[in-house]
Amino acid sequence: MRLGPALAIILLLLAACDPTEAGKARFLSAHDWQRPEAWLGGFSGLQLSPDGLSATMLSDRTMVVEVLLTRDAEGRIEGVEPLSHWHLLSSRGRPLSGPIADSEGLAIGRDGAIYISFEGVHRVARYARPGARATVLNAPQVFRGLKGNRSLEALAIDAAGRLYTLPEDGRDAQGRIPVYRRDAHRWRVAFTLPARGRFKPVGADIGPDGRLYVLERAVGILGFRSRLRRWTLTEAGAEQEETLLTTAAGTHDNLEGVSVWRDAGGGLRATMISDDNFLSLQRTELVEYSLPD
Repeated sequence: MRLGPALAIILLLLAACDPTEAGKARFLSAHDWQRPEAWLGGFSGLQLSPDGLSATMLSDRTMVVEVLLTRDAEGRIEGVEPLSHWHLLSSRGRPLSGPIADSEGLAIGRDGAIYISFEGVHRVARYARPGARATVLNAPQVFRGLKGNRSLEALAIDAAGRLYTLPEDGRDAQGRIPVYRRDAHRWRVAFTLPARGRFKPVGADIGPDGRLYVLERAVGILGFRSRLRRWTLTEAGAEQEETLLTTAAGTHDNLEGVSVWRDAGGGLRATMISDDNFLSLQRTELVEYSLPD
């Protein structure tokens, strides 16, 4: 979701750097990524390689960036080096612009195909390779009624290649969060998740453990708060809800993308990236936490 400049400035001016509330995740590091290129910023999607040494990033302005990550002896990120960047195209091979260009969620299949979820015009698209035309995997009747700037923020893919997407807003009649899954070339609501408090989904991933991880954000007068929850996926839906992380306002910037992987020691790690809204008072931040198994 793109924040208005005035609101974002007010939030950052008022943000207080309070410590993270007690949780099951353990803070490892935070790395501010700064470069002069105009394309750097607005990141809302993230996918790390299995070894954590490279990553694909997605901005909400249709830019996909591939990078190398350098780490110190303790495995903390100490450098980010861009390898390539390219703009998403339409199904006709044209640059995206206007309401159809709000790219938010990112998932990568085992075959290397890149999947993107969009707000504005609600849809999910597949890109066979960098620079390829979009193949739209849409279901207008299923996504109808979602809010324009608060729809398909999060996207994930499981080991079977099934896509999952969920809206930032858009609750069912019971006030729960619908999770759409693409099975046999069609979208449907596979299950729902409980909405708790003021947090709203902005990112998702299915980790190497097969569990669904959902990054959520709350925006208040003191700044951004982040929460990370996870569920065990079963044939019946999502079970065993766990809250792994809840931060106080101002602990991190506007975290929107999440990728879960295993480090060299075999431990689970969550890497998250912030959307700086292309504002000088915000920053592109890569944050990492270790997670319990």
